[in-house]
Amino acid sequence: MRVVTTAQPLDVQPTPLALLLLGREADPRSERGVECPGDLPAPSDPDLVERARAAKAKLGDKVFVLGHHYQRDEVIEFADVTGDSFKLARDAAARPDAEYIVFCGVHFMAESADILTGDDQQVVLPDLAAGCSMADMASAEQVAECWDVLTEAGIAEQVVPVSYMNSSADIKAFTGEHGGTICTSSNAKRALDWAFAQGDPATSKVLFLPDQHLGRNTAVRDMGMSLADCVVYNPHKPNGGLTTEQLRNARMILWRGHCSVHGRFSLESVEDVRARIPGVNVLVHPECKHEVVAAADYVGSTEYIIKALEAAPAGSKWAIGTELNLVRRLANRFADQDKEIVFLDKTVCFCSTMNRIDLPHLVWTLESLAAGKTVNRIEVDPRTAALAKLALERMLALP
Repeated sequence: MRVVTTAQPLDVQPTPLALLLLGREADPRSERGVECPGDLPAPSDPDLVERARAAKAKLGDKVFVLGHHYQRDEVIEFADVTGDSFKLARDAAARPDAEYIVFCGVHFMAESADILTGDDQQVVLPDLAAGCSMADMASAEQVAECWDVLTEAGIAEQVVPVSYMNSSADIKAFTGEHGGTICTSSNAKRALDWAFAQGDPATSKVLFLPDQHLGRNTAVRDMGMSLADCVVYNPHKPNGGLTTEQLRNARMILWRGHCSVHGRFSLESVEDVRARIPGVNVLVHPECKHEVVAAADYVGSTEYIIKALEAAPAGSKWAIGTELNLVRRLANRFADQDKEIVFLDKTVCFCSTMNRIDLPHLVWTLESLAAGKTVNRIEVDPRTAALAKLALERMLALP
């Protein structure tokens, strides 16, 4: 994968709070340290909104702005469409006349958009530092080494890789090359059903990348497997920290990756909110840990969460286990319908990398494009793109 950028220095100074860094402090309740100091400050320049409007108007139909559900409100305001990562990539592909696709999300999402859009379209990420800690937990080298381990164990021919959409183009390409498919949090069960049907159901196995929780929750909660059917492959240990016997006996080989935001939620969080808010409905994303999903009332993707709250009766109470920007936006949206919507965890925590896409970065991007300068272009090399697209097409063909 190749990143092309002609970025110029920003004419604003981002504050430490606006650019939260993973791992700055340790949180014993989180699977990965994340500093969560509270609410983010508003942009300091009051002219930014008008500048964004002016630049977007100047570009007209040449630009198509995508906004992921977890983006800040100040960014969502300028999005032509909103959605989860795959929906947005498809929306971009459906706009072949747009010269510029500005993806307000994170790096792997922009890669997927580049894979699915035309060669004459340019995909731009307003801040190249907007990555994804989960996607970064599985590198191409690590996955290739894992496949060697599976080969040495004599089971590689029985294994079908299934990779979550939240993965790099390199991992999607590996998946395509090895006969696997991509999945989203909405269709993970269909993807796993397909994968197990590719061989002998009695011996078929799945290597699920890179989110162990979505893989485990889908296998156990939705497909009736047991926790004993799942093993976790740790790329930082010899042979993944597993014996040959464990690999041969497993049905689900789960990569040791997770979402740093969804990994924060705990069983204690669920029990606490039930004690504080009698009659509350607990609705969580399937990237949460298994014990959290098991204790919740409802489980589903971001799109599922939105639709569930849209259909919820007035006066109902909800505790939501997903990224805070979306939860806060939904709470404001349904406040006049007397729907009480709260964040599942007491500690305020945004997705730090999603929040790198702020209004200053978006304004800089739009003004640069309006001036004829392409900045922060994301390009996936042709071979990687072709293999990754093969895996994505298998997903689109799922029954």
